[in-house]
Amino acid sequence: MKFEQIIDEVYIISDNSKQLLMNNIKEVTLPKGLNILNSDKIERKVYFIKKGIVRAYTIFDGDEVTFWFGQEGNSILSMRSYIEKKASYETIELLEDCVLYEIKMNDLQGLYETNLELANWGRKLAENELIKTEERFISSQLGTAIQRYKKLLIENPSLINRVQLGYIASYLGISQVTLSRIRAEI
Repeated sequence: MKFEQIIDEVYIISDNSKQLLMNNIKEVTLPKGLNILNSDKIERKVYFIKKGIVRAYTIFDGDEVTFWFGQEGNSILSMRSYIEKKASYETIELLEDCVLYEIKMNDLQGLYETNLELANWGRKLAENELIKTEERFISSQLGTAIQRYKKLLIENPSLINRVQLGYIASYLGISQVTLSRIRAEI
């Protein structure tokens, strides 16, 4: 996915402002298995996924709990670092070799301070991430495991072929055995 498309999906800005943002972006290729963001660390970069898939997880009672998957067009950032400049809660792991657009947080904040359009773009980015988080939280609290799995199949069918079932089970809040039973029923 082209960076211009990602910019426009967040919020439409002028070509001049778009170019300012694009001048600060660097394209990077990173390997599967890399933890690009780490919990308990202040993150200093924001990424946007050109190609690939990632997962966000946290450790609870010694187990990794997956709570988000990101793919082409999604942003990768610690909202806590982005807003409060504090250590993040989550770890984000690349599940495939990924091509990402990278921007330093300081550069992004500098653009916000000098360009009102980009400041509004950044506000929309944060608002969109908040809405996605709220939707994930509500979805995780409602319905049976079968209903949550069916919803995942409808809203994000490509995940099933791109992500290990153990991560999907964790995301749904069930065991891998329960997920296998659900898949057999459907």
